[in-house]
Amino acid sequence: MRLRQIEVFHAVYANGSISAAARGLNVSQPAVSKVLRHTESQLGISLFNLVRGRLVPTDEAHALFREVDEVFSRISSLQVTANNLRNTGTGHLRIGVAPSLGLEVAPRAIAEFRTKYPNVTFDIKTVHHNDISRALYERECDLSIGYDPPEHPRLRLEKLSAARLYLICRPGKFPSGKTTLKISELSGLDMISVNGSGPIGDLVEANLDKAQIDVRKIISVSTYYIAAALVRFGSGIAIVDQFTARSMMSDGLEALSISPEMQFGVHAIWLEDRPPSRLGLQFVAEVKKALQP
Repeated sequence: MRLRQIEVFHAVYANGSISAAARGLNVSQPAVSKVLRHTESQLGISLFNLVRGRLVPTDEAHALFREVDEVFSRISSLQVTANNLRNTGTGHLRIGVAPSLGLEVAPRAIAEFRTKYPNVTFDIKTVHHNDISRALYERECDLSIGYDPPEHPRLRLEKLSAARLYLICRPGKFPSGKTTLKISELSGLDMISVNGSGPIGDLVEANLDKAQIDVRKIISVSTYYIAAALVRFGSGIAIVDQFTARSMMSDGLEALSISPEMQFGVHAIWLEDRPPSRLGLQFVAEVKKALQP
C-alpha cells in the first residue's frame, strides 16, 4: 500500500463513510472511492461492505487497520518532528518510561524541562521491562528510562539513581508506629504480585527464597499502581518500588521499609548506534533530578 492508500483507508475506517473521509481529507468523494476501489483490487480483498446504507469494515479491514493505525501514528510523529526542526530551539523527544515512573517522576521532569524549553514536544510511552529493547529497535522511542535493563551488546546505559522496594498495606495491618518490617514477617500473608516486572520481581523472589518465606500469591497484575489500588481496597499486601509507594500514598495506604533492604537501579537506556540528542541528554539530567526524594 502506498502512503495515499493508507491515508484514505485510515480516513474511511475512522470516519465510517466515504463522504466524511472526503471532508476530512479535503478531497472529493469520487477521489476517495477511486483510491479505495484500487486498494481493494490491488490487495485482492474486500475492505468494506455496504449494509443498510452504511460502510461496515470486513474482518480483513479490522486486521489491516491495526497495522495502518500504527503507521499513521508514526507519520504524524514524523510530521511533528519535521515541523519542529524548522525552528531553532525546538525539537521532539520520544521517551519510553517504566509505568511506575510515569506516575510522578516523568511528569515532574517533563514539566521542569518545558519551563526551560517550552517549544520542545514529547511522545511518551509506558514501556515494560521486557519491551525496552524492542521499543528502541523499532524506534518507538529514542531513549527509555527503566529499571536494571537486560544486558545486551547494543544497549548503552547511564545509571541515574539507586532505589529500593517498600511494602504497602492498609493502615492497621501491622502494629502502630512500625516503620520497618522484617521479611520473615511476611510469612503466610496474602500478597499481590506483579508479573513481567523484570529485575524487581526477580529481586523480591530471590529475597523470599533466601529467607525461606512462603506467601500466598492471591492476585497477579501487570503494573505496580494496579497492585497499590488492590491493596487500598483490602485485597492484600504488595511489594512495590519507592516511586509507586511515594505517588500512591493516601489515607488508605501506608508504606513500610523492608529488612533486609532490597535495592535496584534506575537507568537511562538507548541504542549504541542511536545515541540521544543534546535535548535528550538534557532531559535525562532533568529525570535524574526528579528521581531525588
